[in-house]
Amino acid sequence: MSASPVTDFGAAMAAAGLGAPETIIADGNIQRFRAADDKPGTRNGWYVLHVDGTPAGAFGSWRAGITETWSAAGDDATEADRRAMRRLMERARQQREAERRDAHAAAAAKAKHMLEQAAPADPDHPYLARKAISTHGIRQLGRALLIPVYADGELSSVQSIQPDGNKRFLSGGRTSGGCYLLNDGTRRPELLICEGFATAATLHEETGAAVWCAFNAGNLLHVARAVRRQRPQGEVIVCGDDDRWTEGNPGAAKARAAALDIGAKLLLPDWTGLDLSGHPTDFNDCYRLRRAAAGRAAA
Repeated sequence: MSASPVTDFGAAMAAAGLGAPETIIADGNIQRFRAADDKPGTRNGWYVLHVDGTPAGAFGSWRAGITETWSAAGDDATEADRRAMRRLMERARQQREAERRDAHAAAAAKAKHMLEQAAPADPDHPYLARKAISTHGIRQLGRALLIPVYADGELSSVQSIQPDGNKRFLSGGRTSGGCYLLNDGTRRPELLICEGFATAATLHEETGAAVWCAFNAGNLLHVARAVRRQRPQGEVIVCGDDDRWTEGNPGAAKARAAALDIGAKLLLPDWTGLDLSGHPTDFNDCYRLRRAAAGRAAA
């Protein structure tokens, strides 16, 4: 051990892969810093350190889900030291939850304002035209399409889609469990769940079923559970992306896990007879390829 517990604490943070701030404040309060894997302008790293009595602290990354404790006493920490550590961890947890609630509330308010300022989406928007889909109630602000994100029935964020397809959620908004439902003109009883808006629009237009857009593969399970709670007897079909070009095929793997969890069916795109040179992945890609093939056959 060095002569400085602050130095040792910083070394422990660095060894955990978080990096460390240039100056560590050892005042027993929660401090934020930009962790090694944070994007510019974000500070998901946190730490708390006190040097009264036995120096001890905790640190982690809320983005990476890392939480670690440190004590100058090491394995010789007393029960009193361990109680102090638990208090530090609880304070960090409470502060994180308070910050999360504040961020969610601010993002929800911003989403509401943006949607109020927006107009109905232009059916000829470049992204919609390229994907060959309709608007399905989404909005447009400037050149950006705005897709509302609803979590537990409340507006929580928006996803913006630029003409070039670049997608972004509001910073700090709740997206876990968030979804957008396409059910205009529903004409059949199945309940479909998928990832992106273009995929949801294609599935809805082609099948006539209600479709929940979960926005990404990691959110499929959360949305599937919510749909199952709402429709316990419904025939739910999880429509996964086929990320065969990505190691582990996360789209198919996450979709399969969600379907198994709630006792739903699993559906993946059928690429039979199609040109896969463009590395297609989802149902929108699949239907556009099929329409193009049909057009060539009819020519």
